Amino acid sequence: MTTPVVVAIDGPAGSGKSSVSKAVAIALGYDYLDTGAAYRAVAWHVQSQGVDANDADAVRSAVRDLDLTFTPDAEKFAVHVGATDVTEAIRTPAVTALVSAVSRVPEVREFLNQRFRQCMAETRRPGIVVEGRDITTVVAPDAAARILLTADESVRMERRGLEVPPQSRDELTRLVRDRDVADARVSDFMTAADGVMTIDSTNLTFDQTVDVVVSHTRSATT
Repeated sequence: MTTPVVVAIDGPAGSGKSSVSKAVAIALGYDYLDTGAAYRAVAWHVQSQGVDANDADAVRSAVRDLDLTFTPDAEKFAVHVGATDVTEAIRTPAVTALVSAVSRVPEVREFLNQRFRQCMAETRRPGIVVEGRDITTVVAPDAAARILLTADESVRMERRGLEVPPQSRDELTRLVRDRDVADARVSDFMTAADGVMTIDSTNLTFDQTVDVVVSHTRSATT
């Protein structure tokens, strides 16, 4: 059996990694995995169980037997906790507020990294695009293509503003910066590791960014 190609994409909030990764997966005929959605699913589970997200021991217990599954399709990606489809529920502000807290628990990261690797190994397509934080260094350090997708902060704020409900620019800036600071406590997603290609999309259109990633992936796998 041929080993599937893994495309690992890291990047900060608003860098466009989710939308670009989906488009790249579709262009290449690959599966797609949003690792951030998995952390959100853990946060949703913690919330639904009435667990204090800041109580590391309680979070560890909550995820010990968590049944978390993915539908790794770029056009209909879904996340299930048990039999419950939480794909939409994990995007609420209440869940978002808990993500950084649960992600700081080492056992949560270990559990999810194992699930990510299992999903990568089990893909039925020629490859899979995996995006999030620590993908190029921890989750898939041996990926065929490893990319850090970034952009100037002002551009990231603007792009992020198109994805969230209307709010003041100052509030949006604070939310994105706070998330980056919180996530940076457990992940270095702003600096490319050795062997990782940095793609700065500040002056690129969406389609141009997708083309660069696709081209790089094809070059790295031929």
